Amino acid sequence: PGQFSCNRMHVGRDYRLPIAISKEPEPFIVSPAYDVFEITRPDELLGDYLMMWFSRAEFDRNTWFFTDTDVRGKLGWDSFCDMTLPIPPIEEQRAIVAEYQTVIDRIQLNEQINAKLEETAQALYRHWFVDFEFPISADYATSIGRPDLNGKPYKSSGGKMVYNEELEKEVPAGWIDGSFLDVSRIIMGQSPSGDSYNYEGLGTVLINGPVEFGDYFTVKTKWTTSPTRMSQHNDLIVCVRGSTVGRFVKCDGVYCLGRGVCAFRSTEYQCFVDETYKYHLNNMVSYSIGSTFPSWDKDFLYNYKILVPANAILKVFETTVENIYKDIRLNAYENLEFKKLQDLLLSKMASTYSAQKAAAI
Repeated sequence: PGQFSCNRMHVGRDYRLPIAISKEPEPFIVSPAYDVFEITRPDELLGDYLMMWFSRAEFDRNTWFFTDTDVRGKLGWDSFCDMTLPIPPIEEQRAIVAEYQTVIDRIQLNEQINAKLEETAQALYRHWFVDFEFPISADYATSIGRPDLNGKPYKSSGGKMVYNEELEKEVPAGWIDGSFLDVSRIIMGQSPSGDSYNYEGLGTVLINGPVEFGDYFTVKTKWTTSPTRMSQHNDLIVCVRGSTVGRFVKCDGVYCLGRGVCAFRSTEYQCFVDETYKYHLNNMVSYSIGSTFPSWDKDFLYNYKILVPANAILKVFETTVENIYKDIRLNAYENLEFKKLQDLLLSKMASTYSAQKAAAI
């Protein structure tokens, strides 16, 4: 506990030094390729303060200049040890760490809240569209002569069910087997002509995918050729090629859709489309497992079967879940501001270093 571990083998290749401090209460084994080191004078230097210094982007850039001529750009141990950092008085270090930790705690809290909100949205989807326990509408209750059923759960209250041969199960009357195209557009990404690729600009994404599919991926904004496939705010952007097939993010603006991604877009039922996709994700990914180069083509996405509810139910679900999504977006935007503050606090360490050097001169 409190020791550091780092991998100096690929710094020149990766332009960063992977490094971490152990917060675990018990010892554990790390790769023999990693160096483990510790602070020998903890009364003069806090581990959390040192980790803050290591977390600076400028620190990673600096390590790159110290690498050797190995093809992977190894960072020599002596070179690593020769790197310097400011060490203010221990009380000042504690104050800096406490300020930084407050920001980190708030970011983590918002992430935990958003994870719970996303779980709530998916649980609501399953309750309505898998268990068929959506609330009975007043019109339906009146039509069957049971106004007392208004707002009651559909299936368990005796709502009419019919057998769907395509889906091989009973579904509520009036619902059909269909595809994503019944409730959305699917815009496939394009390949730029020649050898030109996306460059410059990053899209900020607001809603995480599940951990097993990764958290984020980047949407680029400019091409060296004229783009014709564009995303819009609130699209669900999905990776359709390679080892990350199925990975998804929410889009916060207009970006080029390059090769390997597509966008699901609905003018009326985007929340339903998003939650339906998440529900079917594992099954969809299973179709690409085992392939040398996993991918989903247009035909697969266009023809993938889903259950399409009645419009009246979709509208109520959309309104309900959109309120959850609003809270998710607010927390995510707040975290963007907190992360700016986090970067500011890290850069503040360097300005302290410069001031100390100037005073010494």
